Formats: sequence, C-alpha cells, structure tokens
Amino acid sequence: MTRFYDARGNIYGVVSPTYLRELGIDVPDNACTAAITRKVWAASAVASECGWGSLPRPANAKAHRCDGLLVGPFQDQSPFDLLIINTDGSLAERSGNGLTIFAQALSDQGLMVQSTELRVYHDKPDAVSPVATYVEPAVHERESGFWLTLGRPDFGLLAVGAVGVSSVSVGSHQFSRLAALTSIDSQWGVSQFVRVGNPHCVTLVEQVSALPDNDTMHQSALFNQLKTIAFAPPAGAGQPCAGGVNLQWAARDVGNRVLARVFERGEGPTASSGTSASAVACAAWQAGWVEGGNVAVVMPGGTAPVRLQTESGQLLGVSLFGTARLIR
Repeated sequence: MTRFYDARGNIYGVVSPTYLRELGIDVPDNACTAAITRKVWAASAVASECGWGSLPRPANAKAHRCDGLLVGPFQDQSPFDLLIINTDGSLAERSGNGLTIFAQALSDQGLMVQSTELRVYHDKPDAVSPVATYVEPAVHERESGFWLTLGRPDFGLLAVGAVGVSSVSVGSHQFSRLAALTSIDSQWGVSQFVRVGNPHCVTLVEQVSALPDNDTMHQSALFNQLKTIAFAPPAGAGQPCAGGVNLQWAARDVGNRVLARVFERGEGPTASSGTSASAVACAAWQAGWVEGGNVAVVMPGGTAPVRLQTESGQLLGVSLFGTARLIR
C-alpha cells in the first residue's frame, strides 16, 4: 500500500514497485530501467495513488492529494534506489523533503538504521543519473530527523542550461534577469540560477510584499504564467531551461534568515521544498545576505535549517535538515 508522509507541508506518497505491479502497473524491477520507461507507467501510478479517490476533496484543494510519489526502494539494503515522480508524471532529480520522507519511511520499515546513500534515478538529459544523497539520522534543536548532504552547488546559466537570459549587476554581484518574470512583476528583476542536484531560479526581492503567496499562485492566470516558465514541454515552454526549472522568491530577514516562496517544476506552488530552501540559502549567500553556517529558510509550510560550508570566500557544500511524519 501507499503510505503518505508530511515534511513541512510537503506531502509525498511512498510506494514500492512491487505493490504497483500488483495493481497492474508495469514498473520494471530495476530503478534505471524504470526511469527510462517512465512514460509507459508513471502517469498511471500517479492517477492510481495520488488522486483523491473516495476521500472528500477540500475546497480549493489541488487536483492531487499529495505533491508527488516516491517509488522504491528497489532493493532491501543500502544503498537504496528510488524515483521521484511529480504529479504531472515527470521525474525529479532530487527533492529534499522527498528524500527526508523516504528516509523516514525506510526507518519505519526497519531498513534504515544508520547513515545511508539514497540514489535517485531520472530521465533528464542534462544531468547525471542517479543523483546520490548521503543521509544521516540526527537530532537538531531537539527534533529527530535527518541531515542530507547535497554537495557543492553550482551557480549561473551554464549550471542549469539556461538560454535567452540577460544579465544585471547589483553592487559587485552579477545576476540574471528573466523577461518572463519581470513582465509579471517588475520587482522580480534579479534572479540567481543554482543547481543543487536539480535546477533552480531564485528571484531576490527587496520587499517582503513582493513575495507571491501560494493562494495567488494557485489562481489560473498566474499559475499558467509561471507554469510556462517552470515546466518543461509540452506543459511549459522550456524557456529559459529546456528541462524546466524550479522557481523561488526570497526576501531578506533578520540575521541568517531568509523568507521564501516556491513554485515547483512539474507540480506548481508548494508549502515548502527542501532543495528549494537549499537553493535559496545558496543564492542569499551569493548575494551577501547571509553568512556561512546555519541558515533558516522560512516557507509557508515551515522553516528549513540549511547548513552552508564555506572557506576562504568559497561555498564548498550545502546540507539540509528535515523531519517527516506519517499521516496516513
């Protein structure tokens, strides 16, 4: 059966490939093959396990009762392979909250008792597959959860394969300006591309009021405008990134804190996102908003602790702490 977990308002279903095959969904028993053939079976898996079914659908709720499906593990010992399926049937290279949820599900099954490696397979041509993440059980500020080591981030157009983007200077820093974003809101004129295993476009705003709220992003007009930018074809335009890109907006807060909103590629507005929080922290560091060490990224679904490893003015690595709970 599929079990649903919540990580800071981000909800994923966790399901084994064996169970999907029992439902008549032809998922290969190898994660690499499953990723390559996802167009054959992924949409059926989402329709079967992510719909509301007999559950009452709350007013103004999204079309799906979760933010995606985690399929795995494909083996019963470490390292563990999995696929992250967005509700549009596409695959994601990495999800911080998704991997936190998957680690919690493995722990609940008795499969994860110590640090391990999670390997996410995908079919994106512009990124290596699988994307590996080292996960360590830990306690942070009296909360039991997991630290995810996401590696060294990459910045700029080449990092995410962005094209047709102009540049803008802010002080001594060089950023990007997306015409598609500034046509929606003139305050969205300074963006930083970041790859933390998956691609992100973080738009830095001066005023908290310039952050979009999730209810507004759910409205059809703005949703469709952002979907065109964020989603890969055929759902989106594939501009500026042919494979789509996750969108975030960030505003500076006091201390090492940043306020953020998220519009995910393949999904839409979400209450929180772990890799988005990590990308926001990295972009804020690049802009000089925060220092290395612990950074708090505040999203509608909760606050994500992010750790930036810096040395001699270089950002060497980023890690994310997360917790998850079983909800059904």
